[in-house]
Amino acid sequence: MATMTTTATTDPIISIEHLSSRFDDFVVHDDLSLSIAPGEIVSLVGGSGSGKTTLLRQILGLEKPAAGCVRVFGEDINGSDSVHLQQLRNRWGMLFQQGALFSALTAFDNVAQPMRELRTLPESLIHDAVLLKLQMVGIDARQAQKMPADLSGGMIKRVALARALALEPELLFLDEPTAGLDPSLSDTFVELIAALHREMQLTVVMVTHDLDTIFALSTKIAVLADKHLIAYGTPEEVIAVDHPFIKEFFLGPRGKRAMAALQNFEMSQIDGK
Repeated sequence: MATMTTTATTDPIISIEHLSSRFDDFVVHDDLSLSIAPGEIVSLVGGSGSGKTTLLRQILGLEKPAAGCVRVFGEDINGSDSVHLQQLRNRWGMLFQQGALFSALTAFDNVAQPMRELRTLPESLIHDAVLLKLQMVGIDARQAQKMPADLSGGMIKRVALARALALEPELLFLDEPTAGLDPSLSDTFVELIAALHREMQLTVVMVTHDLDTIFALSTKIAVLADKHLIAYGTPEEVIAVDHPFIKEFFLGPRGKRAMAALQNFEMSQIDGK
């Protein structure tokens, strides 16, 4: 399971206090609180309808909760005007589940787009920065000129990740980062995220149901069920919580296979040293 050294500061990079969410009479979250420290890789986990995506959208400032407060970088997301909210958004990156690349732009121009929106960088600097970001995710200059329709699923994920990292974010959000990838590509993408986390000192928040990804990357897991945050801690701490969803999700056949595979990998790494 993932290990890391957190930064010295104790101030959370994301703080959610007494959050409640509802759609008409349907309650999604009830008095939910969560604090995420800098440098963590946190997986948001829960069953269908548990509110994972809703919570992510509220952290991003795309939806407002019915009650409670969401702070990112110490700032109240819902209390910020549009200009200040955009300044905050420039400090994070978002990788959408299907990549969400602009179909009419090349891979290069997709990554350049956030930089060009700033209207402060010369095109020569943007050119070099884009090629560097693409190189970081394994895309070369020739592939950078391709249109999204000409890219494989794995390459689309990589270009979308390069775009999410375009503005040197402190915080990275991932929505089902390995969805649609075969096992080999999924493993490679997980390794890429882990390497970028170390090199860029990122804080990562991801929504995922993929157990291999969860165990390979997470320093903390936040489990949503019964309208509440029922568990939050290291993978070992979460698995020890006595709750039906946790037992079914983490300790069922799929969960046991994922944990065994990770343990075998870790042992092989030790033996190979």
